[in-house]
Amino acid sequence: MIPVVTPDEMRAIDAAAPEPVDELIRRAGSAVSRAAVDMLGGTYGRVVNVITGGGNNGADGRDAARRLRGRGVTVREFEIGRCPTTLPQADLVIDAAFGTGYRPDPARPWVAPGVGDALVLAVDVPSGIDALTGAADAGVLHADRTVSFQALKPGLMLGPAAALSGEVDVVDIGLDTGHITCHLVEASDVASWWPMRAVDAHKWHAAVKVIAGSVGMPGAAELCTAAAARGGSGLVSLSAPGCRPQTRSEIVQHPIPARGFCAEALSDIGRFGALVIGPGLGRDDDVLTAARECIGEAPVPVVVDGDALFAASWSSDGAASLLRDRELPTVLTPHDGEFGLLTGARPGADRIAAARAAASEFESTVLLKGPTTIVAAPPEVRSGGADLGELTWATDASARTMLVDRGDERLATAGSGDVLAGLIGAALAAGVDAPLAAAAAAWLHGAAADLGAPRGLLAGDIVDLLPDAIGRLR
Repeated sequence: MIPVVTPDEMRAIDAAAPEPVDELIRRAGSAVSRAAVDMLGGTYGRVVNVITGGGNNGADGRDAARRLRGRGVTVREFEIGRCPTTLPQADLVIDAAFGTGYRPDPARPWVAPGVGDALVLAVDVPSGIDALTGAADAGVLHADRTVSFQALKPGLMLGPAAALSGEVDVVDIGLDTGHITCHLVEASDVASWWPMRAVDAHKWHAAVKVIAGSVGMPGAAELCTAAAARGGSGLVSLSAPGCRPQTRSEIVQHPIPARGFCAEALSDIGRFGALVIGPGLGRDDDVLTAARECIGEAPVPVVVDGDALFAASWSSDGAASLLRDRELPTVLTPHDGEFGLLTGARPGADRIAAARAAASEFESTVLLKGPTTIVAAPPEVRSGGADLGELTWATDASARTMLVDRGDERLATAGSGDVLAGLIGAALAAGVDAPLAAAAAAWLHGAAADLGAPRGLLAGDIVDLLPDAIGRLR
């Protein structure tokens, strides 16, 4: 996993470095100059404009400028207070105006100079963005490439800035990030977390129970159950209150009544490794009451999705009393609106802090959906029973946050969330710890979509692409 640090954490890491600041600037400048030469495709006859500020970010830019001159590049330096409205023609612009401490101010926005058709290389973060939240001034330079030192910054993956940073390189300059508790998930991580079926496995291995669907929304149940099966569950059983949705022939159906269904729905739960509840359930009072009972009484790990998130919030006591009483892992999968139902407010600009606070409040793993998905673990992670090697988690309430940036706008389609819920259920049922199950499923969800058509991709297509996405991990 790649470390992700906030601006405050980065300042603390810089302050704790045993090397002097000048040495860190030399290392950073060297990294920037190497990236510049790579973007230029050489040095002969090349022209570079460097925009510099007064802090360490500007010093990094000036050091890179010195190194490029030493290699024969024509370099012009422009301090931010003396920049012309439009820079003279160049092959490359190095943006070293501001660092991670910049905060956009609507009253005094940063307006970058025009750069023509020059490529843009940003130092640490593109100037004019908030490195914590991804908020950006209207005039920020759109970088073709960003060199980020030692760790990613949240703003490079969140908000408008995610589309302004270009290709992001993380460069090691010798700082200690070993204690960092937020990371970006990579393919190698998912490969090590995603469960393999044992040679002696049987159909009840990693079996998943799904309570989903309704007369008006039968498709949600079909997508969720199919995803659980494609994700590796040996057997998937569906209980849809008062109806029998059309599903794939491999899915077992266990009919339950439309109201008061908790006892019947959980009558065989002891044979299952996980429960997924909520996709397409509807919001009738009787359904919500029974759904709350199922969440509270299920003696297995539970994925609470869709209408079950509404059910969890549907009480004068709120969601916390229901969720905190559970003794086994719980994964909540809200989008921003559902997050507002659970907590009383939509996530603010600092989405990582919002997800962490909810995980602590509910003592549950929270998967906050978005262009970059945030998975925040509760203060104490309860093991689902899988042997995951040496990976351990701290118990501090601010720890154990993972970001998943795999996937794109093709996931923003009806039923996509139902697919994700089923996939998380398959991993939980196989014994993967809840935060890892959520993060790995989110990554695979995006990886499957990446294999699909660039236009017209449906949630059902994502389901069918899951085995290929999982197979490519190996």
